[in-house]
Amino acid sequence: MSSHPHIVLPWVVRRTRLPLLALQCVDCPSHRATVGDGRFRVIDNGKLLGVWLLVNCVSCGRTGKLAVHDRVPVRSLPADLLAGYSANSPSLVADTLLDPLIARRNRFALDWDGCWELHAPPVPEDPRPLQITVTFDDPVPVRPEWLIAHGLGISRNEIAHRVKIDIPLNRRTKLDFSFLVRLQ
Repeated sequence: MSSHPHIVLPWVVRRTRLPLLALQCVDCPSHRATVGDGRFRVIDNGKLLGVWLLVNCVSCGRTGKLAVHDRVPVRSLPADLLAGYSANSPSLVADTLLDPLIARRNRFALDWDGCWELHAPPVPEDPRPLQITVTFDDPVPVRPEWLIAHGLGISRNEIAHRVKIDIPLNRRTKLDFSFLVRLQ
């Protein structure tokens, strides 16, 4: 790259909606579910508490549940967290859905296709190199190669010649990264 100063641009990857779940339906052959209205089911017998996130099959609409807390002592959860479950807090629904431990316990993966967008300022008409920093508001897995091609409007072949980056271009990442690019 050149020794001339470069221009720094921030890019942000943001979620536009909650992702679908890659989860087998028990009634139909579908492998996709959604959180729908984003509701929790809370069952409290006085001593033990159960909390589930309700999900719906995208094909047949069958309601299923994902275990969030199963048979935990009522006093083990903070009062504000329990109130959030009871009120079906949208931010708590998102946090629960994006929690990798809950995904592992309930054996589902997130399908991020069409659930995010890139917020990027326009690229200046300047011959100086650009340093672009990419940050993620949510853990959206994207391939840097595709993101760079989409954000700069260049082909993937051009990326190999113009972009200097420290991470693999073709491996999905959810972590912030930066790269240098020559536009001319």
